[in-house]
Amino acid sequence: MFNPIAHSPLPRLGFLLLAGVCLAPLAIAATITPAAQGHGSHTQLGMPACGWAIAYGKPCITCGMTTSFAHAVRLDVATAFQCQPFGLLLAILCGVTFWASLHSAFTGSSLAVRLLRLFVSPAIAWGLALGAAAAWGYKWMTW
Repeated sequence: MFNPIAHSPLPRLGFLLLAGVCLAPLAIAATITPAAQGHGSHTQLGMPACGWAIAYGKPCITCGMTTSFAHAVRLDVATAFQCQPFGLLLAILCGVTFWASLHSAFTGSSLAVRLLRLFVSPAIAWGLALGAAAAWGYKWMTW
């Protein structure tokens, strides 16, 4: 059967670009030192401290994500989860999507297409939204 991805350079270039987009946050996370307090590692990238945390004394929905990624790329999964559970999940999804996209870019496989369709399914999208909210609640409780 004819596989249009395998014979067309445009989708393959798209998958190569997607692989780069997924690799970028993982590579950046590998260059920083995870903050001991479980959040704030983003300041090493020249970003300001979290305005939400300063203004309200509570974490924003993304507090701990950079630190979680920094632990995840070092394979310190338990600490990555403690910092920000949703950050660990996103780091894993970045890694999986990187490898699937790279595979599709070089082989013409439809693996990345199937993976991306899974991500945009309503059930998964709602699950991710609820997961982000639950992780934010967890961060509030452990702040």
